[in-house]
Amino acid sequence: MAPRRHLTAPHLLTRRGALTGAGALGLAAALAACGSKKEGGSQAASSGSADGSAASASAAPTSVSIEDNHGTVTVALPPATVVSTDNRTFEVLADWGVALAAVPKKIIPSTITAYSGDGVVDLGNHREPDFDALIAAAPDLIIIGQRFTQHYDRIVQDNPEAAIIDLEPREGQPIDAELGREVTALGQIFNKTVEADKLIADLGSAIERAKGAYNASHKVMAVNVSGGNIGYVAPGKGRTWGPLFDLLGLTPALQVEGSTDDHQGDDISVEAIAEANPDWILVLDRDAAIKANDPSYIPAKDVIAGNAALQGVTAVSKGQIVYAPADTYTNESIITYTEIVTSMADAFSGKAS
Repeated sequence: MAPRRHLTAPHLLTRRGALTGAGALGLAAALAACGSKKEGGSQAASSGSADGSAASASAAPTSVSIEDNHGTVTVALPPATVVSTDNRTFEVLADWGVALAAVPKKIIPSTITAYSGDGVVDLGNHREPDFDALIAAAPDLIIIGQRFTQHYDRIVQDNPEAAIIDLEPREGQPIDAELGREVTALGQIFNKTVEADKLIADLGSAIERAKGAYNASHKVMAVNVSGGNIGYVAPGKGRTWGPLFDLLGLTPALQVEGSTDDHQGDDISVEAIAEANPDWILVLDRDAAIKANDPSYIPAKDVIAGNAALQGVTAVSKGQIVYAPADTYTNESIITYTEIVTSMADAFSGKAS
């Protein structure tokens, strides 16, 4: 393990209260003053000096300020020992070749193998986290998000010398801006600003395609299939699909009073789905991400195809169903959302296979 960086401030944290309304573009602009990246992980401030590398090296900043959900966090560059508990980050960081010292292995998608080795400490899961293992990893940087946001205060208390950032999408903010905000910050920290910008651009392009291909007269319903049961995903707030209703201007087939963001969706009868008669159904197969190898697992496609009450629904009879990638429930990264929205654009435009 690389030697731990000694921090100049006791907690390496300066908190200035909760943020409101900052989007990915605003964060990118605020961070742009930190300069361009030098090869090898450090940032180099632009300079008119003709002395070359020596002048650039002397001007390279040793930290970057990140605006997260709690205020301003100063992150030393490059962070020597990194831990992430945020499911939205694993695919991005793996693609960028970022090493992690510890992760909650029990909730990392099986499609991501970069952090499954014995050299990476297992932090358990969000229900039974191994806080002692996290302390022992002696991280310089801890990335908190999704299921671990509930443990933020405990992790801050236990790890006073670590920079801790929480970039979980904020309620009421567009999901594309929030995903962009997180990946922009990660790009600044790990010298991957070009890659971060491309991820943001890819999602933006997919969104424009889907909006252009969607017929607003078509009614849409989103569902979450788990344990053979079909749950209702509420527009605006439901798991994965909810934020896309507003983002893409989708017309809901059904609005259920008192709906929630429950991880299995809200209770709904298949008769209610049939009565709403959606033109399109968006499906999250929750068990595909966590129980695919369980003998009791029933794929969402089979659940829907095997339900007699749904066969007369327009979306089912016309095959107008969009399934999220199998690992979505544990991998709701900007990459996953780009794949989802691309699939929707293809389906709406008749290009889906």
